[in-house]
Parts: sequence; structure tokens; C-alpha cells
Amino acid sequence: MDKVERLPLGIVVERREIDNPWEDHVWAPVAVFAGAPEIDEWRVMERGEGWIRYHAGTLSLELFRGETEAYKVNLSEEVPSIYVLLRDTSDDDDDPEFEVEPFLATVSPYEAQDYLDAGDEIVEPVTMPDGIIAWVQAFIDAHHEDEPFKKRRLRNHKEEREVFVRRPENIPVSRPVRRDG
Repeated sequence: MDKVERLPLGIVVERREIDNPWEDHVWAPVAVFAGAPEIDEWRVMERGEGWIRYHAGTLSLELFRGETEAYKVNLSEEVPSIYVLLRDTSDDDDDPEFEVEPFLATVSPYEAQDYLDAGDEIVEPVTMPDGIIAWVQAFIDAHHEDEPFKKRRLRNHKEEREVFVRRPENIPVSRPVRRDG
């Protein structure tokens, strides 16, 4: 296996009507599917009462050898997730119908948390399909190396203090002159 592996993922985004005085709908990623073809424009997948789901784009899910610890944390969760990030494009004049676009899919909860902290994107977990779980686990098995525990040596703090208390030798030290009155 390579140091980096990629899998094309179809991103399914849902537009759902809501009862809110300031907004009439919300966007959210709701699913992914492996092996998706590249698409030029959004495609309707399903419709229902007050909602519509689109294949909004195809992103490359990338696994990096140095991040296997994060992947292990994700797979150890009750429901492993793929974190899909949507960027707000409502200011763009290109396509006013679609106010968001998918721009990243990751299985690293640490990377997703970094984007959540920034607060500029919609970050949502979607359930990781079984086939992708197996693919991520195979990558972990091939590349993960546990870091050995390194116990730090305790230092003698008395010796440390003495180092900072000593005055340099051969340097005259002036003492303040006390003046009374």
C-alpha cells in the first residue's frame, strides 16, 4: 500500500424546509457512497415532503500514513463517521439555487474538529459505509505504528534551584547603600 490512498466519494446533500422566521431551509450532508463518478452539476437523487437530496459532488477521500491514530479513534466510536465539510457559496452569483458546496471529506475527527473550531464551514458526520470501514482498517493495519511509551526522568529540583541561585564568579556585585534619614 502507498503512503497515501484515495477513494472517490459521492457526497449526498439534503435541502430541508424548516419553520424559522429567518430561514426557510437548511443544507446538510446526509450520506456518502464509494466509487462515485465525477459530475459537472448537482443531480437530484430523491425527493420527499419538504426535502430534496442531491448528489452534490465527488470528493477524494484521502488517507495519510501519519494520521492512522486519528483513524483508529474514529473506527473505535460506536458509529464510525466520515466528516463532510460544506462551504457557504451564497455570496457567489454563479448558481443562486445551491448555497453550499462540498469541499472536503475526511475520516480524521481531529481534522474535522479543526474546521469546527474555525466555524466558517458546515461540518457534519455521516455514517461510514461498511466497505469504507474495511478499507480504512486495512490502511491502518498496513501503516500504523504504536509510539513506545517514554518515561521522563524526574529531576532533582534542589539541584536545579541551586544552579539559578549561584552568582557568577569573579564579577563584583554591588550592594545598595542604605541611607538613613
